[in-house]
Amino acid sequence: MKFTAEQIAGILEGEVVGNPTVEVSQLAKIEEGKEGTLTFLANPKYKPFIYSTKASITIVNADFEPEEELSTTLIKVDDAYGAFTKLLEYYNQIKLNKSGVEQPSYISDSAMLGENCYVGAFSYIGDNVKLGDNVKIYPSAYVGDNVTINDNSIVFSGAKIYSECIIGKNCVINSGAIIGADGFGFAPNEKGEYSKVPQIGNVILEDFVDIGAGTTIDRATLGSTIIRRGVKLDNQIQIAHNVEIGKNTVIAAQTGVAGSTKIGENCQIGGQVGIVGHITIGNNVKIQAQSGIGRHVKDNEVLQGSPALTYGDYNKSYVYFKNLPKIVKNINDLEKKVDGNN
Repeated sequence: MKFTAEQIAGILEGEVVGNPTVEVSQLAKIEEGKEGTLTFLANPKYKPFIYSTKASITIVNADFEPEEELSTTLIKVDDAYGAFTKLLEYYNQIKLNKSGVEQPSYISDSAMLGENCYVGAFSYIGDNVKLGDNVKIYPSAYVGDNVTINDNSIVFSGAKIYSECIIGKNCVINSGAIIGADGFGFAPNEKGEYSKVPQIGNVILEDFVDIGAGTTIDRATLGSTIIRRGVKLDNQIQIAHNVEIGKNTVIAAQTGVAGSTKIGENCQIGGQVGIVGHITIGNNVKIQAQSGIGRHVKDNEVLQGSPALTYGDYNKSYVYFKNLPKIVKNINDLEKKVDGNN
């Protein structure tokens, strides 16, 4: 799909400096721009590239004045980075704007689809499923019985949503994600064997939740595993049964959260963090990558290490730890001197 500089300026409420009819069909970095692409300049360190870029259109801040001749058409806006982000969102909406039902696919007779839905080929929509308006189910996705997916949510190829789960509005579930798998519940018997504890709860994703590729969120044993509004989960994360994650919390890849733990609002959790079960993590907590959390955490704490210490204590301890061989040698030398004096 092609857009002219004039059309793009209209979307961004910007001013065209150059050829208003020049067309673009792709986006590019400014240093990699070529004919037919659109780019932007926001960071001053990339300014030299604007004089060599082959991009047909470049979005710049309104106060930008070229010092050399340009071959690219400019669109001047108040905030070049923000405008380019807006354009990316617009482009993504167009790219993902599919509707209708592709074949072969299976949709139960009891399922209810809202307006302008899309169901891709080889997808499965189970009994009593409710899809809101503009929901997109991409090819080879699975939506189990009694699932509700609300307006404007997207389920990408290969994602699986087990029965009874509820997905809010404007959610994104990426490929390979599994929502509602059984929690890890087993009880030992007198023979030392393990019997499965039925997991009869569900998973609830509130509005504006993003779930990364390959992430698994287990259903509750009883009740619900709850991911609150605005939570963003990266790829390959494990969220166990009955966990609750507060709104606007973000968690990076390969983190694992054990059962029944409650995580507060506006937390930032780095990659490969391990969190034990049945604890509470407060609001506005920051946890550095590869930390191990084995205790309750108060609001506003910043943690690092395994087991995790407060960020300041960890850094102080690390200074001593990396000098440990030298410290031990000094102690041994002192002991020898003391022994010699005796």
